[in-house]
Amino acid sequence: MNATPAETSGSALRAMGGLRFSKGHGTGNDFVLVADPEGTRSFDEHQAAALCDRHQGIGADGLIRAVPSRFLPEGRELLLDTPGAEWFMDYRNADGSLSEMCGNGVRVFVHFLRTEGLIDLPDGGSLAIGTRGGVKTVVRTGNDYAVDMGPWEFIFPGEASAKAMDSLVAADGLEVPRPALSVSMGNPHTVVALAELSELAGTRLFTAPKVDPVPANGTNVEFVVPAEPLVHDGVGSVTMRVHERGVGETQSCGTGACAAAVAIRHWAGAEAPDVWRVHVPGGVVGVKFFAGPGGHEHVELSGPAVIVASGTLS
Repeated sequence: MNATPAETSGSALRAMGGLRFSKGHGTGNDFVLVADPEGTRSFDEHQAAALCDRHQGIGADGLIRAVPSRFLPEGRELLLDTPGAEWFMDYRNADGSLSEMCGNGVRVFVHFLRTEGLIDLPDGGSLAIGTRGGVKTVVRTGNDYAVDMGPWEFIFPGEASAKAMDSLVAADGLEVPRPALSVSMGNPHTVVALAELSELAGTRLFTAPKVDPVPANGTNVEFVVPAEPLVHDGVGSVTMRVHERGVGETQSCGTGACAAAVAIRHWAGAEAPDVWRVHVPGGVVGVKFFAGPGGHEHVELSGPAVIVASGTLS
């Protein structure tokens, strides 16, 4: 007889008895965090899913292991070009699947390293972090953190440049599929613009939206309402909800906020600003566009990071 999901989860948790962990969040996007400075602790998808289970585990949108880059093949590869990226954010979604990158998660990750005494990062100091989406540079700005998320790009560049839309998205609560634009921030996103906040509130994200065509590795889907007026004092503003691949709806998504700003700015045209505020259910994050190395436009994500609890798994 096959084990039930609850039995599988319980078995996975028992196998991790004595595990020290912390719980943190960035604008409501929450994570279980584990320090592994010796590179001796790994997690499979069942263990990660059990820890992130909101009913029978600790509960989170994802699991982050803080491990020196030298202990992972992906980390060692990054160290060849960026020797300063000593720490690697080993991130799994709530369903246990590996993920390339999380913008809220990397801020919480750096805050966790600080609170654990694993790094010393003064106000204004910067730190290079290894992720499966490449090296990300994080700057401490008082109690907040700003992350150079790297360059953005269209996932379907030909369709996007020609029509400003490249796909259709169907979701429960929307009467007809809506046009969308797919953007890569190191991980995939598909952005849908809606006209009214009431329409945004009425979109039900209990199940994953259907995207056609869907990017090769799936996609996160952002539903965005531009402010009216869109720009105030040189700053653009949008409100967003997101369904994250492998997680479900979350209170915030850092890479999703960046992708939403990319899409709305693209649709707004040449006069659109480079600075944006993205309102999510868990708070507000900042997005800024700037010229990066090699002439590529980069995106900076800024916002808070909070550790709310630490403990030991019984």
